[in-house]
Amino acid sequence: MTRSSTAPRIRCAWATDALLIQYHDSEWGVPVHDDRRLFEFLILEGAQAGLSWRTILHKRAAFREAFDDFDATAISRYGTRKVHQLLKNPHIIRNRLKIQAAITNARAFLAVQQTFGSFDVYLWQMVKGRTIHNRWNTPQDVPCSTPTAAVMSQDLKRRGFAFVGPTICYAFMQAIGMVNDHTTDCFRYHMLRKHDRSVSTLPPHRS
Repeated sequence: MTRSSTAPRIRCAWATDALLIQYHDSEWGVPVHDDRRLFEFLILEGAQAGLSWRTILHKRAAFREAFDDFDATAISRYGTRKVHQLLKNPHIIRNRLKIQAAITNARAFLAVQQTFGSFDVYLWQMVKGRTIHNRWNTPQDVPCSTPTAAVMSQDLKRRGFAFVGPTICYAFMQAIGMVNDHTTDCFRYHMLRKHDRSVSTLPPHRS
């Protein structure tokens, strides 16, 4: 018996409102190789620390406006006056440490680009340029961090980045498609595997 085309799609349990569903269906787990988008996700994942992704996603448009559309060169030049301006902006996360981390990370990001040619090359070498397709059956199976995320965290910190602990790094890896952590009953899990020509048949991989 084939599944009815009118049957509701099964999604990951965290996709609970319209904006989260849109993000889940079109972005989460899709491989990202554009440096500016990678930088955006890195900053937003850091801003999420202690908060929910739902909160950050609902503020993403305001973040883009406040942070020059995540232009790392522009952000790297922010000074005290700009920081004060951001701290007064009610539409973003007004946390001085996180705002300062965005500036610090912009400078470190530019340095990585200089060293590796692109941030994309630097990041994706950590998974040998391939998405890791895990096989988690339930949300409870999905780890908060992995050895690869810990290695990424350590190296980013060594290069001067802030708000890049292992848990933040793993959320970042999930967002940019370095890992496919949609649960196996989710329709996006199968779509992402189908469109990845480098898919291998591996057991669950705690990267």
